[in-house]
Amino acid sequence: VYSGELQGRALAMKVESYSEKAEPVEDLQAELVCEAPVPSMPIYFWGDDDNMTKYKAAYFDYYKDVGKMIWRHGDYIVIHSDTGGITFWGRSDAVLKPSGVRIGTAEIYNVVEQLPEIADCLVIGQKYSGDIRIIMFVLLNEGYELTDDLKAKIRTTLREKTSPRHVPKLIFQAPEDGIPYTFSNKKVEIAVTKIIHGMEVANRSALRNPTSLDYYMEMKDKLQ
Repeated sequence: VYSGELQGRALAMKVESYSEKAEPVEDLQAELVCEAPVPSMPIYFWGDDDNMTKYKAAYFDYYKDVGKMIWRHGDYIVIHSDTGGITFWGRSDAVLKPSGVRIGTAEIYNVVEQLPEIADCLVIGQKYSGDIRIIMFVLLNEGYELTDDLKAKIRTTLREKTSPRHVPKLIFQAPEDGIPYTFSNKKVEIAVTKIIHGMEVANRSALRNPTSLDYYMEMKDKLQ
């Protein structure tokens, strides 16, 4: 057993991590794929068309340009060659890419949420001036305020424990219950990213706390 790793692939799960060229890789952050069917996979989406367009787009179309129709789950993982274990890095469609450098949101959460002032946080990437800037929203523990000193502490801690690329350009204090979650307790960066970019969020009913998105609707114009 190794800290931060699943011990290995589940039985009968032909799991690999694929590069952008659809090649299996180890010791690198890459896409979680499954190369063979398993009973837990859905077989269609309710209300989809006869060609299963939505279903294929969700799971099978990612590598079609390189000639593969394979299940891509939408998470970044690392398969460790020395232990056989697997580390999950979070949703690949929520990954931040400032200056083209790929950063998993979990890399930021794992550091910031260790600070005694921080109860929870959420980070997104906003397209801005030809690049991506990282914006952080923090929920504070009782008795703390988001002062300039605390912002500096967050930035310094991230710079020292990760890299300068992980440091957010902007930090805001979210209201109580202002971090959106699904019913399975996953943070919902994608919905917030869509709102900040002026896009519609179609499925609010999938959120445990859908009213949390109202705060980001109010913030949208301030971030343009």
